[in-house]
Amino acid sequence: MNNIDIETKNRIQQWLGAEYDDDTVAQVQKLVDHKEETELLDAFYKELEFGTGGLRGIMGVGSNRINKYTIGKATQGLSNYLKKQFPDQAIRVAVSYDCRNNSQELGHLVADVFSANGIHVYLFKELRPTPMLSFAVRHFNCQGGVMLTASHNPKEYNGYKAYWNDGGQLVAPHDKNVIQEVNAIQSVTEIKFKRDNNYITLVGEEFDNLYIEANKKLRIHPEAVEAQKDLKIVFSPIHGTGIIVPKMLAAWGFTNVQVVEEQIQSDGNFPTVVYPNPEEEEAMTMAKQKGQAIDADIVMATDPDADRVGLAVKNHKGEMQLLNGNQIGSLLIYYVLSSKKAKGELRDNDFIVKTIVTSNLMTDIGEAFGVKHYETLTGFKFIGEVMTKLEGKENYLVGGEESYGFLVGDLVRDKDAVNACAFIAEMAAYFKTLGKTVFDVLLELYREHGFYQEKLISLTKKGKAGAEEIKQMMAALRADPPQSLGGVKVKEIRDYATGVAHILADEKSTAIDLPKSDVLQFITVDGDVISARPSGTEPKIKFYCSVKEELASSDGYEHVLAKLEDKVKNIMADIVKDS
Repeated sequence: MNNIDIETKNRIQQWLGAEYDDDTVAQVQKLVDHKEETELLDAFYKELEFGTGGLRGIMGVGSNRINKYTIGKATQGLSNYLKKQFPDQAIRVAVSYDCRNNSQELGHLVADVFSANGIHVYLFKELRPTPMLSFAVRHFNCQGGVMLTASHNPKEYNGYKAYWNDGGQLVAPHDKNVIQEVNAIQSVTEIKFKRDNNYITLVGEEFDNLYIEANKKLRIHPEAVEAQKDLKIVFSPIHGTGIIVPKMLAAWGFTNVQVVEEQIQSDGNFPTVVYPNPEEEEAMTMAKQKGQAIDADIVMATDPDADRVGLAVKNHKGEMQLLNGNQIGSLLIYYVLSSKKAKGELRDNDFIVKTIVTSNLMTDIGEAFGVKHYETLTGFKFIGEVMTKLEGKENYLVGGEESYGFLVGDLVRDKDAVNACAFIAEMAAYFKTLGKTVFDVLLELYREHGFYQEKLISLTKKGKAGAEEIKQMMAALRADPPQSLGGVKVKEIRDYATGVAHILADEKSTAIDLPKSDVLQFITVDGDVISARPSGTEPKIKFYCSVKEELASSDGYEHVLAKLEDKVKNIMADIVKDS
């Protein structure tokens, strides 16, 4: 093991100790005996860390893997922190899990550790969506919660989303403080694994109705649903927890929901898709084909833990066209704001939220209705943080991020695809009562605010070497930032790691009023926004591009789209050329 550093070797040796179970030791020993240096290095070179989506990694043995010990250690650390933060209180947490391989077992293991620490656990009997976990934290007045999921990642992954007492994922200072508590655990013998059933309450199917009824109270146009109750809807849970979506749609009054039968069964191997991610066109293929076959009005699909939703609608040619997360979010914001304005329900303290890598079309729509908007760092947990900070002072209406995560109303503090599916369906029904399709309204938004076109490129860089490569790529962009992209001059560079925005023409700098984060943004003289950021939950570096052009009439859609796509291609070729 000549290529493995001493710190990693020490971790490997520790995992060969007597405190680990025989099966774990045997798996580690096998890797050592076969001199699997690459695998050993990736599995042990660091401890798993909380990112924008919590703890996430490949399942297997090792300190950088998802397994009973890393999950147990995280839970023990969280238990210790909760006890320090809420002394002399009866602490309660909610625990749920999705369809992934080992999620149920890990969910019960988390409940075991919490209960062994004298913390009362509301444990879901069966798999349930992430947003329902957030709802449960708030409903049961918990101080925290845990969701076992790797969201939309490939089948080899699993993860651990930790929640605070507001129902939102851990943010500063709690995220870093919990990590300190986890890192303070020197031996797995400090982890209390022995379950105490006196501290566990099982949550059954009856909880679904509480969640559904609470969401129904948020409806804006129930009369439109009644008028269009036979709206043709195709839905797929992509083998995950989104199977509750048809139940929600039925409760709202929709009677013509057809589920993609091949993808209805919960299965952590996701046998019908390459990646269980509705952001990917491939993952939407079966649902889209079914929608085309029955001439559906809308086609929706959710990821394994049902916090992201993909959408396809009939375009001007009558074909099912996939919309991206920026388009879906913009439509939802427009629907909510325009409907509330028509009803006279907009208030001075209303607000919407988006992330810094999400389309400025959302901002434009908010400004057109005179509604305040906020921007956050990437990750819906930061949107939830804004909601909590402003609770009781301002009124959250709707928020979204380009990665297909949305939330209407403030029942939870995380993105909610179940909630979003219901509102997308209601939106489609309402537009249909006006004689319009969802796509018609999207073109109207483009005519009014400009035609926005976005693209995301993700480069996967696995293991320790990949992590170093991503750091070097960001360092190179900072050391020698592009002066032009796609032939368009860059006018502003925003470095969220330093918290400074540089205006190039007059050499001025201004402060960025957001927490520090490893993100670079380049703003061109045309108003194009190009962002670079390492993913907080995957071994990837992501490049985002958003460009804009006037759209004089719907007839010019194809021409302007081709022009924008060409511009995006040229910009991305420049920003990713050395990657």
